[in-house]
Amino acid sequence: MKPPSLALAMILAAAPVFAGDQAVTYPFDGSFEDATFALENAIIGRGLVIDYVSHTGEMLARTAADVGSTKELFAAADVFLFCSAQLSREVMEADPMNIAHCPYGIFVADQGGKVIIGYRKYPQGEMQKVEALLGQITQEALE
Repeated sequence: MKPPSLALAMILAAAPVFAGDQAVTYPFDGSFEDATFALENAIIGRGLVIDYVSHTGEMLARTAADVGSTKELFAAADVFLFCSAQLSREVMEADPMNIAHCPYGIFVADQGGKVIIGYRKYPQGEMQKVEALLGQITQEALE
């Protein structure tokens, strides 16, 4: 059997990995810090404002002993939360209960030296427009 070409290997490495039914993740070729910097730039580059960065990895590490755990889930993990006024209005005019999905988040996580960028999946219908935006932002961060 012929080994895969470098181009094919690169395409496969950039393909999304579906984390069950919950999230779409992509491997990031670089450090956690490089990934968070790239993601922040991709969000801001679209004229969006990051409302909050949740340092989820730090919280889990800090509270592990409090809940009786010694397992390290992430070496680092941050969730970037933001909205698009235009897109949010559009999806909420279609169904005001789409407010449940706002703000939108993209996460960066380091698990054992493997850095990933991802976002949760959204329901069919109007929210697919939000999922498409998150996919585009994520792809920009991966470049």
